[in-house]
Formats: sequence, structure tokens, C-alpha cells
Amino acid sequence: MESLGALLHNCSKTRALYRGISLHTVVIKTGLKSDLVISNHVLNMYAKCGSTISSRQVFDEMSIRNLVSWSAMISGYEQSNKPLKAIQLFSQMNIAPNEFIFASTISACASLLKLFEGQQIHAQSAKYGLSSISFVANSLISMYMKLGLYDSALSVFSATSEPNSVSYNALINGFAENLQFERGFEVYKLMRSKGVVPDRFTILGMLSICIDRDDYKRGREFHCHAVKLSLDSTPVIGNVIITMYSNFKLIGEAEKAFILIRDKDVISWNTLIAACSHCDDHKMGLRVFREMIKEEEEEEENNTVIRCDEFSFASALSAIAGLASIHHGREIHAYLIRTRIFCQDVGLCNALMNMYAKCGFIIDAFNFFNQMTNRNLISWNTIIASFGNHGFGRRAVEMFEKMKEMGVKPDSVTFTGLLMACNHAGLTDSGEAYFNSINEVYGISPNIEHFSCLIDLLGRAGRLKKAEEYIEKFSFGYDSIILGSLLSSCRLHGDVEIGERMAKGILKLQPTITSPYILLSNLYASDGLWDNVAEARKLLKDSGLKKEPGYSLIEVRGVVERFTIGDFSHSRIEELKGMLKSLSWDVGQSFFGHSSLM
Repeated sequence: MESLGALLHNCSKTRALYRGISLHTVVIKTGLKSDLVISNHVLNMYAKCGSTISSRQVFDEMSIRNLVSWSAMISGYEQSNKPLKAIQLFSQMNIAPNEFIFASTISACASLLKLFEGQQIHAQSAKYGLSSISFVANSLISMYMKLGLYDSALSVFSATSEPNSVSYNALINGFAENLQFERGFEVYKLMRSKGVVPDRFTILGMLSICIDRDDYKRGREFHCHAVKLSLDSTPVIGNVIITMYSNFKLIGEAEKAFILIRDKDVISWNTLIAACSHCDDHKMGLRVFREMIKEEEEEEENNTVIRCDEFSFASALSAIAGLASIHHGREIHAYLIRTRIFCQDVGLCNALMNMYAKCGFIIDAFNFFNQMTNRNLISWNTIIASFGNHGFGRRAVEMFEKMKEMGVKPDSVTFTGLLMACNHAGLTDSGEAYFNSINEVYGISPNIEHFSCLIDLLGRAGRLKKAEEYIEKFSFGYDSIILGSLLSSCRLHGDVEIGERMAKGILKLQPTITSPYILLSNLYASDGLWDNVAEARKLLKDSGLKKEPGYSLIEVRGVVERFTIGDFSHSRIEELKGMLKSLSWDVGQSFFGHSSLM
């Protein structure tokens, strides 16, 4: 009987449901069903394996139940994301609960945000003298923090007989979730002063706070703490460190953190690929994806394969879209068709559609959109933005109207794509009407991207005065990008008066950029104001600023090459010069020619 109990216990630990079912059959055949200890093992096995229907059946059939029976069933419901059933079963108890039952039921109340029930159970635990025991206290702290009741959480924490790392972590994570970042740092300091050693959850919470606060200095400090505690090499912590550095656009540091992770999981690889895209290093993102595929093939022999999942492919497709490399994009699409990975994943389908659009194949993107059996808001947003970017503004508007007919509610991103589409197609009146409807019809607050599209739209149409009126009307109108957009339009339409005002506004906001001087100089030149041109040139020269050179990307046989104006450091520069000469081009003029007066 003891060996049978041990086997059932092992099935609970390893979540081996089918082996557990076989052992349950043995229990029934050997007549041990009535034994309380064995029945508790069977009940716990089903609960731990997530089979709550079977565990409840065993529970209901038990003629005698003890605290272990109630605890296994209630915790099983709570861990299987059935918190209401856990609370309901707790209310049916006919014996005094123990600390484990209180902890599980309080966690269930927290999941449902049931404050009244949670407070009642808190009172009961205090009545039995169990509220200060760490299991119960930690659950109470988590519950009150989740409900935003910081004072109640701190009161429970203060009354806890021996706060452990879990107690501190509950406070830290609670303050992080409620955006009380400084209080989270204070709890960490208190934890260290009391000699409590941080664990991986502590470091995880603190790094999350640093990411949310964009606090690079403290983020580095907690990275150092993780190194001292030998936690930086674990996937959970290492993955967050990668995310943190990518948020600060430090892809080199993110890669170093990735290299140091032992036993990398699929999330580690996905996090680094996504980090590359976030830092606009798409070439590196594609390289990392290739390394992941290579490692998968090498480990296949050892049966320790890290399988690429939908997110891996979606991240790789994002990198390919950034490089506009249709060759690699079609390779991945073909692989996905062969393996049927993407059939049900709408996120992966959206990534494929976006890749085709970004690579210039809008018809393929639209055909793919039409073939999708499941579409979400992102699908509609992608196709609307794709049509807009390719100059098919009227098609984008048609898709927006069709989306509304299908009952899909637009969001802020929808209107960004729609306004860009109207801008590229010159649909000035429609674009202005859509902008005004964002708040009036859909209750969405217009953001700076919407506003920038509107100003560019009005500017291109020559409605410069109206654009300036909008800038004065909205609080975020005086943004350097928006002012720069209108300044470009002033140059296009030769409006020196408004152009001068925009240039002065930009230089007041960002005195260290060259574009206002260049645009203003070109504006003066187009109007024949040569003295003003000379003055603008002098101001640029006196500022000591230099215009950043432009560059082009081109894909040749799957390899993306970058060419920068005035840069002759390319490894095959002599071949390039020879080819240009054979085409009767003046090499010097081609590389150093300029299209404006500056």
C-alpha cells in the first residue's frame, strides 16, 4: 500500500496523468478505494494533473474526508484556474481549515477580485490564529496588492511573524503592477537591510520596474545583482535582461546577456530576435533566427530540440519585412506550408501578410488576407496600412468601410493607417473628416501620429493656414516632427511667412538638428531670396552641425548591402566603380552630387 501511495505521489509531481489513471484502476481492483490515505493520493494526483472533474468525482465518492482531502480539492480548483469553484467548496467545509486551505482560497478571491469574500476569509484566518503564518500572509498581501489596497497589504506584512522572500516579492510585484515604482525600490532596500536574500522572482520584479520606468542606471545595478546571485544565466532572468537592454536600444548588451544564458529555451531565442527588430537591426535578427534553426537541427539527434514556435517565425518575418527580403520571406512561407504550422495562428498569418506588403508585393498580401479563415483587428489594420503605404488610398478606405460592416471596431492604429492612406492618395477632405471622427464618433483620443498625418495631409494639399490653425488648437501641435512636416509643405508651396515661423519653432525645440536650416534655405531659394539663403547657410555653418548622410539598402542573392553617400569603404568598391564607368557614369559626381542648394 505504501509503494502504491509513493507511485501515485510521483505521478502528482511529474503530472503523469495516464500512469495515474492506471494506478487508480489498480486501487479499485485491489479494494483500496475506501482507504483514506490512498484516496487522498488519487484525488491529489488528478488535481495536480489538472483533471478537476475526475478529482471532484473521487472527492464526492469519499465516505470520510480529512483536511488533506479538502486542501487537495480546493488547491486543485485554484491552480486549474477555477477560482469560483474553490471558493464555493471552501464555503461547504464542515471542519476547521488549515493554512494551506486559507492560502488557496484567498488566492482564488484575488483572481476574481472579490474583496468582500477575501476580507471575510481574512477574518476567519485571524480567528483561527493563522493569518500571520507565511502561507496565508503572502496570499493576503498578494490579494490586497492586486486590489490596490496598499495599506491593507502593508498591515498584513507588518503582522507577519517571519516575512520571507515570497512576502517581499508579493509587495514588490504588487507595487510594480500598480505603477508605484519608488515604493517597490523601498521594499527591496528593506529586504536587503533585513538580511533576506533576493531570489529570481525578486530580481524579476525589480528588472520589470526598471523596464517600465525606463531606468537604465538601476537596470544595470539589478543586472549586477543577478550576476552576483548567479541568476543571470537562468532563462527566466536572462530573457528579461535581454528585453531590458533592447528597450534601451542596446542590442550588443542584449546579445551578451543571451550568450550567457545556460540551457536557452525557445523564449530566449524569440526574445533576442524580437529585440533585434525593436532595435531596427533586422539583419542580426535574421542571423539569430538562422542560428536557432541550425541549433534545432543539431540537437535533433540528442532529442533535446528547441522547436521554433509561431512567435519565432513571426519575429523572423518581422526582421525580413524590415529588410524587404522577399527571397527569405518566401522561403519561410514555403516551410510553413509544408509543416502546416501557421494554419490556425492568426498572429503568424498577420506577420506573413505584413512581410509581403513591406517587400512591395501588395497583391500577394491582399490575396493572403482574403485566404485567411480567421482575422482579428490587427489583420484589418495591416491590410489598411499596406494599401496606404503603396498609394492605394481608396482601396484602404474601402477596407476600412468593409471592416466596419463586419462589426470590427477600429482602434488608434486603424486610424493611423487610414490617415496615412488618405495622405498618400491625396484624399484631403476624407482624411480631415476621419481625423475629426476619431474622438467624436469612436471616442478615441487622437494621438501625435494621427495629428502628424493630418498636418502632412493638409500641407501637401496647400492648406497651410488651416494646418497652422490645427497646430495652435491641439496641445501636442508644437512638436518638432509636426512643425518639420509643415515646414516641408511650406517649401513645396513657397509659403515663406509660415515656413519661417515653423523653422523658428523647430529650432527652439531642437537646436541641434540641421533639417530646419536646410529646408528654410531651400524655401528661400525657391522664392529667389538669395540673401536669406546665404544667411541660412551661415547659421548652419556657425552652429557646427553636419547633415547626416543618407543611405540605401539593396538585396542581392539573399544578402542585404548598405550604401552610404560619400562612403567608399565597401569591400567591392573597385568593382562597383568599374561597373559605373562601363555605364559611362561620372563616379565622383554620382557619389557626391546633390539635389538641393545645400
